[in-house]
Amino acid sequence: MSKHIIDYLRHTSIWAMLLIFAGLAADLAPDMAEQPLLLALAAGGALLFFTTEYTTHRFVFHMPPPKRPFALKMLKALHYDHHEDPNDLHHLFLPIWYGLSNFGILFLIVWGITDSIVYAEAVAAGGILALLYYEWVHFVAHRPIKPWTAYGRWMKKYHLWHHYKSERFWFGVTNPVLDMVFGTRRNEKQVEMSQTARKLHGNEPM
Repeated sequence: MSKHIIDYLRHTSIWAMLLIFAGLAADLAPDMAEQPLLLALAAGGALLFFTTEYTTHRFVFHMPPPKRPFALKMLKALHYDHHEDPNDLHHLFLPIWYGLSNFGILFLIVWGITDSIVYAEAVAAGGILALLYYEWVHFVAHRPIKPWTAYGRWMKKYHLWHHYKSERFWFGVTNPVLDMVFGTRRNEKQVEMSQTARKLHGNEPM
């Protein structure tokens, strides 16, 4: 397990996000006892991430190939290349620029709405912690690791169905809730094998 943890921590986006989270947590720690709202805001940031986990995966990462070469290159870096080689560590994690830009925008939005840097830090910290959990679950799904819990083992199979059975279903990586809500959770035995699971949309601009 230690080797796998090292492989997880080795990726630039992981240790960068860990450093940012540590900095936010250290700045928030003195205020936590006096402002219980900060924990609620952090939980809200995590919940927001787990919601966008599904919507971004389904509607952005799986969108038809854009005509502009730069946009297509970004989409390949974000997700298309991961489907082509699901176990390649280089494509397994979200790029650092993606996390930094998303949480930077989230921080500015919350700061603008609440006029409180501390509140914005709490929401961002919760979101980043959720991202790190997501990346670990995703990492475990694609590496020769047996999850400790029955739920973890089931989610690993659940995600691999998305890669090796059909890319049209099973978009949740950490949980199946929104798959259930939007009808993209299916019995894998009743789903036909997709010919485009490894090369989404053929990766040609439409």
